[in-house]
Amino acid sequence: MTGSPRRSLRLLLGLAFLLALAFTAVHGVRTVQDAIYWREHHDEPIQDWMTVGFVAHSYHVPPYVLLALHLPLGPPPDKRTLADIAAARGQSMGQLAAALGDVIVHARPPYPPPPPPPKAPRP
Repeated sequence: MTGSPRRSLRLLLGLAFLLALAFTAVHGVRTVQDAIYWREHHDEPIQDWMTVGFVAHSYHVPPYVLLALHLPLGPPPDKRTLADIAAARGQSMGQLAAALGDVIVHARPPYPPPPPPPKAPRP
């Protein structure tokens, strides 16, 4: 009878180990997939289906840099497409893309790095 609790404990520890291994494998695969995806999508031409976050990630600029265009970035992240944002601002997609491109160019070398993000006002 003394072997039964030990066997149950070993079985439980084995299952916990397999669960941790599966969790690690799933997240490892997702990390590799994300790395491959973003390596292939570096400096993508700005298109109407993109979000502000996608543009910031693709061009390796902090999202707060795009605040110069008064785009909505605060929490929660704005998931609207650039076409929707342009329409809400009364601009064409070409005008918004040109403005984004100008901000991105000036946020990257050889220009000085952008200033730190603005601090949120305290209530």
